[in-house]
Amino acid sequence: MTPFAGVRVLVVEDEGAIALLIEEMLEELGCEVVASVARLAAACDIAGSVQVDLAILDVNLAGERVFPVAEILRGRNIPFLFSTGYGASGLSAEYAGCPVLHKPFSQSELQQKIAVTLAGARDSDLAFSSDAN
Repeated sequence: MTPFAGVRVLVVEDEGAIALLIEEMLEELGCEVVASVARLAAACDIAGSVQVDLAILDVNLAGERVFPVAEILRGRNIPFLFSTGYGASGLSAEYAGCPVLHKPFSQSELQQKIAVTLAGARDSDLAFSSDAN
């Protein structure tokens, strides 16, 4: 069995070759790539409507920052991680604690970050549900 069988993923990446590589890695891990987009406007539209379990967001999309997409996903309680060649220093302070994949990355690094991101989302859900009791 693959580690993330059935996990639905949104990929936001403006470099076509990198997007294809990420999609291939995700599929090998058992994920279903629901959508893959390269432009900020399209990513915002899709982030507001698509049903996914996780999103992988390239920080820099053709010179535009991906943070509006992250905000939409956060509002919908969809976990996400950033993918960047600039390191964590490319993130605004608001997202400093979010998981980051540093390009180039391996499939095992991707697998580890997905696990951390999904575990963090489950922990948050548990915290919110126990606060409500």
